[in-house]
Amino acid sequence: MTTLLLVRHGLTAMTGPVLAGWTPGLGLDERGRAQAAALAGRIAELPLAAIVSSPLDRCVQTAEAVAAGRSGAAGTVRTDERFGEVHYGDWTGRRIEDLAKEPLWRVVQTHPSAATFPGEDGESLAAAQHRAVAAVRDWNARIAAEHGPDALYAVCSHGDVIKAIVADALGLHLDQFQRINADPASLTAVRYTELRPFVVRLNDTGGDVSALVPRPADGPDGEAADGPAGERAGDGSGKAGLGSSDAVVGGGA
Repeated sequence: MTTLLLVRHGLTAMTGPVLAGWTPGLGLDERGRAQAAALAGRIAELPLAAIVSSPLDRCVQTAEAVAAGRSGAAGTVRTDERFGEVHYGDWTGRRIEDLAKEPLWRVVQTHPSAATFPGEDGESLAAAQHRAVAAVRDWNARIAAEHGPDALYAVCSHGDVIKAIVADALGLHLDQFQRINADPASLTAVRYTELRPFVVRLNDTGGDVSALVPRPADGPDGEAADGPAGERAGDGSGKAGLGSSDAVVGGGA
């Protein structure tokens, strides 16, 4: 029943007009560094058990900003290649406006589960989702074993990878993942229970994060059992905490 905080890296000189992919040596620009610092300050109160990152510079730099000043395991960024960007093959480094003219572009937008990027190191979006979701499952088990079932940890990754993880958590086919947004330096939180994942925050780029502080859940499916529809009683906010669902039947069915 761990809670995963998905963080997209801050802006780079390529973010937006160019498909950066695994371009080496691409770090945060001045805007991205400011975003990373602001993000780190906003989530400083969250008791992260660990911080994991894609090995690419822009993610590591964002994750290091979040880790700065933290003690214990959360003070060191660990990397996992499975959270790395999609391998875009021959599309890496090309301008989006040019790629949009390619026949494959329409497949990526409308039927991404069938898309494989060209070139020797091109990857399919289905394979990228598979390795990212497998990494989440592995880290969920590791964090729970090391820090208890209510631990919170962060993963810094990339837009398409985050969208693919969220699609899996929502029970959506990969062909629907383009409906999900993951903006630079955004937060997305997924709470994994024995019954189902709960997406409790999506593409959050500002505001209070206190509701993301883990609280023990004592319901049979990992939901809170102290209020109607899983709401936390007595906090005076009128808002549901991490242990809550967004519908009486749970999970927003």
